[in-house]
Amino acid sequence: MDKESTTTFRGNDRILFGFICGLLSFWLFAMTLLNVRGEMNADLGLSPSLLNLAVSVTSLVCGILIVLIGGLGDRLGHTRMTRLGLILAIVGAVLIALTPGHSSLTAPILLLGRICQGLSGACVMPSTLALLRVFWDEKGRQRAISLWSMGTWGGTAFSSLLGGYMTQWLSWRWIFWLAAAVALLGLFLIRTLPYYRPGSDAKGGRDIPGIVTLILGIVSLQLYVTEGPQWGWVDVKSLGLLLTATIFILLFIGIERGAKHPFLDLRVFRNSVYSGATVANFLLNASTGIIIIVSSLLQLASGVPVDQVGLMSIGYGVSILLFIRVGEKLMQRYGARLPMLLSCGTVAVALCLLLPTNAMAGTYMTLVVIAYSLFGAGLGFFATASTDSALATLPESRTGIGSGIFKMASSLGSSFGIAISTAIFQDIAYSAEPITFLSQVVTFVGRQDNVTIRQGAMAAYLYNLIIIVISFAVIYYSIPKGQGKTTVASK
Repeated sequence: MDKESTTTFRGNDRILFGFICGLLSFWLFAMTLLNVRGEMNADLGLSPSLLNLAVSVTSLVCGILIVLIGGLGDRLGHTRMTRLGLILAIVGAVLIALTPGHSSLTAPILLLGRICQGLSGACVMPSTLALLRVFWDEKGRQRAISLWSMGTWGGTAFSSLLGGYMTQWLSWRWIFWLAAAVALLGLFLIRTLPYYRPGSDAKGGRDIPGIVTLILGIVSLQLYVTEGPQWGWVDVKSLGLLLTATIFILLFIGIERGAKHPFLDLRVFRNSVYSGATVANFLLNASTGIIIIVSSLLQLASGVPVDQVGLMSIGYGVSILLFIRVGEKLMQRYGARLPMLLSCGTVAVALCLLLPTNAMAGTYMTLVVIAYSLFGAGLGFFATASTDSALATLPESRTGIGSGIFKMASSLGSSFGIAISTAIFQDIAYSAEPITFLSQVVTFVGRQDNVTIRQGAMAAYLYNLIIIVISFAVIYYSIPKGQGKTTVASK
């Protein structure tokens, strides 16, 4: 019997914290490279192109392979994939920490370590989510997802802070030694986790044509998102990638519909709750582009130092951690729909506070601090409710690939959101003249040499506000009242 009976094993906090260690190795530690790249490269001496590749390759590998590896977990076992992910996290972190400087081996060792970190994230995220679905009961699962979400959302929120302090007081290499130790601790904590895979019906791994077309489609789409801003969205190369992605994704859908044992059973998308939660997840993550816009606006328009901008964002990370559990409790009492809608409303309020870029710098910085906290609270409301809604409706034999798609939606949403928000901002901010219509409607007080920068930020915020309104509509019409509500909480 492939399937471990859930009546003989129940998840516990030790196992859960082992999962979180794996998540932190990716979201907290691996993501610090975005912020410590300058200090690291002073030691390593890489060319700008190789440095950019080292920064981006981890997220790229994870985004490309997370669906495939989630599906392999359904076939080979999620416990096995989780352990493999933690081992890869250790190997990747050690390789990066040991990367020699100014050597012919610098780039190969660093890139290999970063690729291992990307593979680790692709193994750990879908497999641990699938195991939460199996080894925790309903109310326990919702609490476990809340803590799991703290490892992803919270890790991301505090990665820049950790990277800055570790680099200032020790060395950038110590970040990755610590990452290896945390992953090793995670491997130790899950040592008693029983082997589990969904069972003999998980035969999707035999669908080679489906797997190949899916990988090619995702690779093309990911490259379009990451390279589009540099090449131009309507450049021949960009449009070629988009066309290639479309062709392979359509081929994949056709293959899966006709396959006897499809890698991905497309019937999961007929479930409006799973589809709605996944689309809303994509849209909410797209709003993370506002963090880049706030930082760029304050630095370019007002000359605010980067470390001060970072301190202003602390409320974002703290609010995420505080309100994830609040969202869980609201879901247990009223269902997932309420906290998900409340999330959209809270993020919309945060965007409205950011919109008056025509204000004086001192006033606007106060608004930024408040908006960051509200933005974090909104994402906290959303985290558990959306993840549990998606997981609870998946068939047990497809929890891995379903979780992979859900997390890929996060990655693609964030990538598209950052790319589009930045493109809108830069297109207006670096134009020769302000937008006449906007200047007539809104009076920009104070300095007038930065009006185009402030208009660019305002336009980017309006775009994100539209995205949040669409997300609100998706949730309202796809997530039924009472979805995720627990019997215990309703008494």
